Amino acid sequence: MTADQSPADTVFAEHRGLLVAVAYRVLGSLTDAEDAAQDAWLRWRRVPADEIRDPRGFLVKVVTRLAIDRLRRRQARRETYAGDWLPEPLPTGGTAGDAPAQVELGEDVSTALLLVLETLSPLERAVFVLHEAFGYRHAEIGAILDRSEPAVRQLARRARDHVAERRPRFDPVQGRRVAEQFMAASAVGDLAGLLSVLAPDVTLVTDSGGKVRAPLLPLSGADNVGRFLATVSSRELPDPRWRVVELNGAPGLVVTSEGRPVAAVTLEVARGRVTAIYLVANPAKLGAFVVDP
Repeated sequence: MTADQSPADTVFAEHRGLLVAVAYRVLGSLTDAEDAAQDAWLRWRRVPADEIRDPRGFLVKVVTRLAIDRLRRRQARRETYAGDWLPEPLPTGGTAGDAPAQVELGEDVSTALLLVLETLSPLERAVFVLHEAFGYRHAEIGAILDRSEPAVRQLARRARDHVAERRPRFDPVQGRRVAEQFMAASAVGDLAGLLSVLAPDVTLVTDSGGKVRAPLLPLSGADNVGRFLATVSSRELPDPRWRVVELNGAPGLVVTSEGRPVAAVTLEVARGRVTAIYLVANPAKLGAFVVDP
């Protein structure tokens, strides 16, 4: 504890990483997760310390409810979002910023899984995250959400079955090799090289938030996707740099121009080919890749 920290501040600091980790999995946005954790801190400061027997349990309960409320509001606003919405990409290989210290690593933060979680109801998503990612028992989750244990079990079973049907699998070693091939072809606009690494039915989903030029609808098919990527790479960017990184526990790329992040690309790889590409170009979602001068 530092000289200007109260005991309450110290206790909160000990649990902050867990709170951001829970909120990120519920929300799919590091920015929103950090805001939810900040709101939890404000509530924490207002409650007398002698009224809280279990600080960790109290804080997880508060941040989970705050995240559910934020998710519901976001879903209500989704119709006004320009184009597709993708989870905020998170560097999980320890190569950029301190985000890995804030969100515990694991396959359960993969972009593909977070997109599957987007199809769950907010309550189903919270139950799945708390039970599957953090090992909370159904009775504990019931106390957090003010639901009966049988109701939580039903939510958990429905969420688990839904995720199991749609959850993709990937080989990290194979994925990195394919990502390097994809990067080499993309960086120079090599259409033939791109077509050699793209699956015939590959899909490309972009999230620009309407703030930069990008397709508002998904592209499908190797020829369409390959030609788009080759065209994009041919556009002149000052001092463009591409690097292979681990994003959300899966192979990916970060593109910078004069040191400023302009895109984060997450790849789904199966049988040695890229089957899906998630390209985030919305500047508001690239904060984890900004390096302080």
